[in-house]
Amino acid sequence: MGGQTSPYQGAALLNRFISLAILIGCFGLALALTGCDWRMESPKITQIRERGVLRVATRNAPTTYYLGRDQTPEGFEHDLAQSFAEYLHVGVVFNIYHSRRELLAAVHHGEVDLAAAGLTQFRDPDEKFSFGPAYQNVDQQVVCRRGGPRPNNLLQLAGVHLVIAEGGGVQNRLNELKGLIPHLFWKVEPSLSVEQILEKVWLGEIDCTIADSNVIAINRRYYPELVVKFPLGDATPLAWILPKGEELLSLELDQWFQEMKKNGQLESIFERYYGYLDYYHDDYDYVENRVFMVRINERLPEYEEIFREAEKKVQTPWKLLAALAYQESQWDPHAKSPTGVRGMMMLTQETADHIGVRNRMDPLESIIGGGGYLRSLKQKLPSEIGEPDRTWIALAAYNVGIGHIHDARELALQFGKNPNLWVDLQTVLPLLSVEKFHKNLKRGYARGLEPVQYVKRIRHYYDILERWNLIGPAITGTTPKSASLPASDAANSLPGNPPLRKRSSG
Repeated sequence: MGGQTSPYQGAALLNRFISLAILIGCFGLALALTGCDWRMESPKITQIRERGVLRVATRNAPTTYYLGRDQTPEGFEHDLAQSFAEYLHVGVVFNIYHSRRELLAAVHHGEVDLAAAGLTQFRDPDEKFSFGPAYQNVDQQVVCRRGGPRPNNLLQLAGVHLVIAEGGGVQNRLNELKGLIPHLFWKVEPSLSVEQILEKVWLGEIDCTIADSNVIAINRRYYPELVVKFPLGDATPLAWILPKGEELLSLELDQWFQEMKKNGQLESIFERYYGYLDYYHDDYDYVENRVFMVRINERLPEYEEIFREAEKKVQTPWKLLAALAYQESQWDPHAKSPTGVRGMMMLTQETADHIGVRNRMDPLESIIGGGGYLRSLKQKLPSEIGEPDRTWIALAAYNVGIGHIHDARELALQFGKNPNLWVDLQTVLPLLSVEKFHKNLKRGYARGLEPVQYVKRIRHYYDILERWNLIGPAITGTTPKSASLPASDAANSLPGNPPLRKRSSG
C-alpha cells in the first residue's frame, strides 16, 4: 500500500493523540489545583556554574562582612564564601541585607544562592530552607552595661529593660521562657541590628540585650563597658542557609567543608578573626581597653603623621606600626626599661645600631627604625609563608628573635603541624621554655609564651585602630553612664601590659 495509512492505523493514531491530550490536560489541571509552578528550573548548582558567579546574602558587620584597609572586603563570612566560590571555580558577589527577615526572604525568593551571615540554625516549620554544615557553636548571652542593672538569672532578667533584634533563636527562646516566667517582658526592635542594640546598651539607653557570643566578643573590644551576665541556654550551631531541595548544592557545600577542615583552611580563617579574643576576658582588660581608647585621642594625634610617614618608607600599614608602638611603649617616646630598651619602639642598642637609628628617643627615628626592622624580619621568613601569617610571625620574631622562630618552625614540623601558619606556630612556641623540647634546638631556651601574648595584643590594638573611623565618634562623642577610668592618666601609673621585650638573637 506504499506510503498510505490504513483506516485501522489512522484510528489508532487518533486514539493516541486523544489520550495524550487528555493526559496533558489532567497534568495541567493538577498543577493548577496544587499551585505548582510549570517552569522547570535547573538545580541551583547548575545555575551558579552557568552564570559563573555565586550570589551570597550577608550582613555588614564585624563578624560577617565589611570593607577593610583600602576598601577591600573582609570578614569571617566573606572569607568562607570566597573560599567556597574558589572551590566551585566561580566568582562571588555579596548582597547586603539589614535584617534576618530580609536575608531569609532573599534566599527563599531566589535573589541569592545562599545566606552566609552568622545565622544560627532554627526550626523551619514551613520547610523553606536547609542548612549547610555547622562551622561554629555560639551561646546566646545576656549582656548589660557596667554600672547598670546586673541580672544574674532569668528571674532577675524579668525586671530590666530588655531589647532584642528581630528574629532568630533569641526570640524563640524568650517565647518558650515566657510560659515559665510570666513577668518576663522584652521589646523587639525590627529597625536595629544586633550591633546597634549593643551600642545602645553601652550608651546606657537600654539596660540589657541578648546576642550570640561571637558577636558580643568582637563588640566588647569597641564597647568595653559591656558585661556578659549569663547564657540563655545551650550552645547553638551557626550554619549557612540554602533553599530547600537543593541537594546538589548541599553536597558540594559538604565536600568543600570537609576539605577545608582537612587542609586547615577553616582553622586558619577562624584564627584570623577570632584567634586572639580569649585575651579579652576580665576586669584588667576592661581597664586597659578603656585606657587605650583614651590614649588614641590624647596621644596618638601627636604622632599620627610620623606613623603615616613611616608607612611610606617601610611599606607597612601605619596603624599596624601604631599598634606595635603602643604595645612597646604606650606611645611614650621617652620610655625605657632596666634592660636597656628605649624609645617609642623600645629598641635595644644592638638593634638600633644594626638598623641605623642614632637617637632611640627621637619618635621619627624610632618609628621608622622599628618599622624597617619589622619589614626586614618579614623578608627573612621563607617565601612560602603567606599573609596575614607572615605579619604575625614577623611580629613574634620582633619580640623573641628570628632565631627562636626558626626553632619553633622546626618543632612544628616534628609535631606534624604547618610551620607556615601562625595558628599552628603559636601552639609550639610555648614549648621553647620546656627543657625536654628546647635542649635539642639550635638556639635553646626562650620564653615562648611571650611572643604569643605579644602578637595577640598587637592584633587587638590593630583591630580597634582599623575600625576607629566607625566606632571612634560614638566612643569619643558620648560618655556612657557606666564609663569609669583610673583617676590618673600619668604615663607610668596606669595599668598596662607586662613588659614583653624583644631579643636581638639572629
